[in-house]
Amino acid sequence: MQELYLIPRLHLCKEKPEKSHLPYGINSQVQISYQEKDAIMQTVVFGNVTLDVICYPVNDVPRKESISFEKAIVSPGGCASNVAIGLATLGIPAGLVAQTGDDDPAELLFQHWDRVGVDTRFVQRTADAPTAVSVGLVDSEYQPRFVHTPGANGSLSADALDIPMLKSTGVRFLHVAGFFVLPTLFDGMLSQKLSEAKNLGLQTSLDVVFNVRMDDPTLRTYLWEAMPYIDNFLCNEYEAFRMTGIVIPEQAARALKDRGAANVIVKLGEKGCYVLGDTFTGLIAAPKADVVDTTGAGDAFAAGFIAALCRTSSLQEALNAGNQAGAHIVRKLGAIQAWLDK
Repeated sequence: MQELYLIPRLHLCKEKPEKSHLPYGINSQVQISYQEKDAIMQTVVFGNVTLDVICYPVNDVPRKESISFEKAIVSPGGCASNVAIGLATLGIPAGLVAQTGDDDPAELLFQHWDRVGVDTRFVQRTADAPTAVSVGLVDSEYQPRFVHTPGANGSLSADALDIPMLKSTGVRFLHVAGFFVLPTLFDGMLSQKLSEAKNLGLQTSLDVVFNVRMDDPTLRTYLWEAMPYIDNFLCNEYEAFRMTGIVIPEQAARALKDRGAANVIVKLGEKGCYVLGDTFTGLIAAPKADVVDTTGAGDAFAAGFIAALCRTSSLQEALNAGNQAGAHIVRKLGAIQAWLDK
């Protein structure tokens, strides 16, 4: 069974040079976080980032009454940030392609990313929108609900992915975190970027992440266009049902694989995951876990899975590592706290 190793990372953050270079053709109101230009990134994660405020336990929110709860965590969140932090903590040089506001919440995010060594040279900071914030209300059965403002994520587009530049930094794995939560991905550009990544030899993965947009057949078309360029397509059981209308995970996986992805991985929570792949098909059982909060479990799975692939593990070993990472993260409140409490 694949082991998970929590490895401290060196901090790579450097001061911003006097003369800044703004890639991607962005305007002067967007700043780029700078790090050592020759630092190597093995993986890069593209997607949404937020400042999370997680409250537990909150079972109900009365309209005109105050409530109290026992615990709160303030930390980075959002699919892309969660995966990148997981990868960095597992010892994989990881970077982010994302966008924040130019505000105090962004400062908190950068402090946490620096703490674990996430490479932020491709994180854009814009004065045109605030950093996204999510308030997570976790009930006594450990299920979270979120109140969310998309903030700067709302203008992050696939055009931010400069694939040749990423390749030049050493990137071998590109992960798209939260396809349906980014409203700017429904223009066909992501398919072009994933195709370019494949042509340059990068491995690709994509996690859809639930949003009501996945019910729109027109918006799903943009995902189907990208599927032939995805090596590892990730979703959970409910998301697979919402996209295909098929309740049985194995059958839903077949319908999704027919769209062109090499491997379709359906996350099944405490049951593990089911994969329909080019080299392996079957159920990979998850280890038992003492659950405190399921926030970020799917993102942790992605981090463990990709980290194992970076170490040339087989598909089965990587899926085991993903299950272990998911079981690891649910032991603490919040999407990343278990990574930080080594």
